[in-house]
Amino acid sequence: MEAPGFWDVPEISNKKMKELKDLKDTVESIQRLEGQYEDIETLIEMGYEEEDEGLAADIRAELDEFIRVFEDIRVSTLLSGEYDAHNAILKLNAGAGGTESCDWCSMLYRMYTRWAERKGFSVEVLDYLDGDEAGIKSVTFQVNGTNAYGYLKSEKGVHRLVRISPFNAQGKRQTSFVSLDVMPDIEEDVDVEVNEDDLRIDTYRSSGAGGQHINKTSSAIRITHIPTGIVVQCQNERSQFQNKDKAMQMLKAKLYLLKKEANAEKLSDIRGEVKDIGWGNQIRSYVMQPYTMVKDHRTNAETGNVDSVMDGALDLFINAYLKWSNNKEPSN
Repeated sequence: MEAPGFWDVPEISNKKMKELKDLKDTVESIQRLEGQYEDIETLIEMGYEEEDEGLAADIRAELDEFIRVFEDIRVSTLLSGEYDAHNAILKLNAGAGGTESCDWCSMLYRMYTRWAERKGFSVEVLDYLDGDEAGIKSVTFQVNGTNAYGYLKSEKGVHRLVRISPFNAQGKRQTSFVSLDVMPDIEEDVDVEVNEDDLRIDTYRSSGAGGQHINKTSSAIRITHIPTGIVVQCQNERSQFQNKDKAMQMLKAKLYLLKKEANAEKLSDIRGEVKDIGWGNQIRSYVMQPYTMVKDHRTNAETGNVDSVMDGALDLFINAYLKWSNNKEPSN
């Protein structure tokens, strides 16, 4: 029998290639960290030998960067969930409050896109609905990058804003709510059966900025799974068929997650949209007046730098959630 040639070697799947790249990146990060540690030791020795107090600022800067990178690597070890390595699909929905809530929805959308940019992730809009006067009523978008879901699963829930509304003529403080649902982008064909009779499929005209077909054809797709009330939408693809395929992929992923969870509490955790978008359900508050503070009500992580958070500095809250979630006792 002829021995297999070089070209007969089985192909490595894209998924395996991605895993190999991720492992290589992790090893390189640790190697850089080791080099940075040695550099700090050298600077400290130089400072003692030369009695140069001017090196203190350089050592502090190097140490701060070392701690930041070390913390990032340490937190990444907590991302061991079944879907943590996947891309993430986020859906923001403005709550009651009209223009104010729609404006808050657009602010959160910008915050998450800026966070994704900081991480080197890409963002793809799947569905978009403008507010009646300003802002966004709802937006579904996909964040593509290693561990995107692992990081962003911490953000699922109701986000509360307190500020003096620019839309209020009396200049009064106003509270607004927006809900965020987060799910992994499960690309493989998941083992879940969907009965066509359980679906209501609607078509509508695409909206928002984007391709040539926008507002010309009814290519956007909305699928409602009647037994669970789950609604998924997609309008960014070039044809109605592609939008339907993507929407069905999202629906199957949601149903698969529900199927994997045995009790009602965990089920409601996955379906963020079942919670009322209002008082008592918020996971995080963003206060802009009369003082400035962002506080997560699950972990108690907080900061007074609201502007930085709204510009995408979310790692404080994401890392705190991952540690808190990892330390929680499993529920019976």
